[in-house]
Amino acid sequence: MDSLSGISIFVQVAETRSFTEAAKLLDVSSSAVGKSIARMEERLGVRLFHRSTRSITLTAEGALFLERCRRILGEVEAAQMELSHLSAAPRGKLHVSMPLLGELMMPAIAGFMQRYPDIEMDIDLSDRMVEVIEEGFDAVIRTGEPQDSRLMSRQIGKFRLVLIASPDYLKRRGVPQHPRDLEHHACLLHKFPATGKIEHWPLQTPDATPIPPLTKAAVCSTTEAQLYLAKQGMGIACIPDFVVRNALAKGELQLVLDDYVVHSGALWMLWPSSRHASPKIRALIDYLKDNLLTHIADK
Repeated sequence: MDSLSGISIFVQVAETRSFTEAAKLLDVSSSAVGKSIARMEERLGVRLFHRSTRSITLTAEGALFLERCRRILGEVEAAQMELSHLSAAPRGKLHVSMPLLGELMMPAIAGFMQRYPDIEMDIDLSDRMVEVIEEGFDAVIRTGEPQDSRLMSRQIGKFRLVLIASPDYLKRRGVPQHPRDLEHHACLLHKFPATGKIEHWPLQTPDATPIPPLTKAAVCSTTEAQLYLAKQGMGIACIPDFVVRNALAKGELQLVLDDYVVHSGALWMLWPSSRHASPKIRALIDYLKDNLLTHIADK
């Protein structure tokens, strides 16, 4: 088991890129982590990390060793869980980050909590790109293709971006018939909090007519802010369809230029790859896959 402990420490250091952060997550001292890595390097006869005063990075040998160690830990955890009554009800604390769409996400989370009362939810609503491993999250819900190789992923839903505006706005300003008409309209744009970049509107014309620059009536870092301004008749916004489904059904918003919008996206759940999906994580994945978009549609 000493070897398994050393492997676990090595994986944690590799994923956090910090002896200090790994020590905090493992609840041991930084010196214990450093000594464990030194013993492992001596036993293997190779350096696993490049160390400097500012950063720690894997050597080529360390990167190869990491993939093997992840598989080893996954198999050990899977074996332990098979021997720990997997049929038992999921329980324990679940630290989850999800997009800042609480009004839309929380009905599904409430349903999950009713079904699994022994799971304690610790929820972080944020549009920032959290550091899943470094910040100790069990799982995160995000849009866009997963990029971090340290994370496992499972698709829990699909969506598309749509252009919407309130009937009042369209009555005052007119309904655009072609993307070029947007030049004369107020546009409510979304800015990615992590990068500060403006989200591109996925407009496409059959004749490849150039689309003029959008007129910025407002730039928002959250979708909820865009939605509010659109409902107040402040302009046209580009928003995921699951966010506006209810408002469209009630007639509070209308689709705009839908024949010119070409987009498909997905909602993903991500969790650290070094951890076998525990019963509570599997329960959340399965529940949201079956219920998240349904709850949003019925809201």
